[in-house]
Amino acid sequence: MQTSPAIQVQGLTRVFQTYKKQPGFAGALKGLFARRYEPTVAVNDINFTIEQGECVGFLGPNGAGKTTTLKMLAGLLHPTRGTASVLGFTPWERAQEYRRQFALLLGQKNQLWWDLPARESLALNGKIYRIPTAEFERRVTELTELLRVEDKLDVMVRELSLGERMKFELIAALLHRPRVLFLDEPTIGLDVVSQKTVREFLRTYNRTYKTTILLTSHYMSDIEALCSRTIIINEGAMFFDGQLAEVIDRFAEFKFITLHFAPGGIPDIENLPAEVIEAGDDWLKLKVARTQLVPVCKVLLDRCQLEDLNIEEVSAEEVVRNIFSRSNQPDALSQPAPNPSALTAALSLATPALS
Repeated sequence: MQTSPAIQVQGLTRVFQTYKKQPGFAGALKGLFARRYEPTVAVNDINFTIEQGECVGFLGPNGAGKTTTLKMLAGLLHPTRGTASVLGFTPWERAQEYRRQFALLLGQKNQLWWDLPARESLALNGKIYRIPTAEFERRVTELTELLRVEDKLDVMVRELSLGERMKFELIAALLHRPRVLFLDEPTIGLDVVSQKTVREFLRTYNRTYKTTILLTSHYMSDIEALCSRTIIINEGAMFFDGQLAEVIDRFAEFKFITLHFAPGGIPDIENLPAEVIEAGDDWLKLKVARTQLVPVCKVLLDRCQLEDLNIEEVSAEEVVRNIFSRSNQPDALSQPAPNPSALTAALSLATPALS
């Protein structure tokens, strides 16, 4: 039986009215009687659909509109225009039944009571969601064991480390078994070990309970570990929606080649369209344009004795960073990926020049 999507967004837009103060004392005085406001578009006509059980990465630079979108889907903000449906509910209508089926976790906001032990803060959440005592204890045991904080339950929240506190925030958000989970920077500020633990936990939880997850993060490791699909927005507008691998395929202009040579076998590469990134006594790491990859490899194989050759993609983090640093417009994403047949035809012309 076909199920309806967990999240449907159509034309969602949010415009804030920002007070613009005029300079000087006279400007401040004038503002008491007649204030000037300017519209600030935080989210601009975005559309996407997320199926039940999907874990989707939501990317964009600072100020792109990610958190504003999550807050609208959680019902904390009303849109200026557009529609959204989450589990069949309109979020900003704040229906009681809807509030019991989603959770919003903001990485820099606390929901635990600072002066209570973690166990008592969780117990309060259990009462709010009317979770039976036996079921509450079972869930707490399961979640604390998965996040490896079972020995911290009786520690005051204020005395927990940042990583421990973030794990308990996550447990508090999941106690009522939400069907949809909005995560805004869940690993921000955590050390590498804590980040890895949180990622493993979210992957296991998503696989076990089929929870729909929409995740924002500045750490591409989070996205790569958890999400096969990525939505990218920039300046409030849709920028890309597709598989994470497609981001690399379409927008990574370079690849890296690591070559290990037989002793004394490093070739002269001055005439090759490649940049040396690293070098050793018998190895090189080259940066090569994707369109020149095949001819460069062919020339290297013809010129020297290779013991090993490894081709690497540019990391997704580097690709996304380059996209935004170039300030590409959304219509740039409509450009098709290089045509493999056209590339093949070009090789016959490129190879003689390289050799």
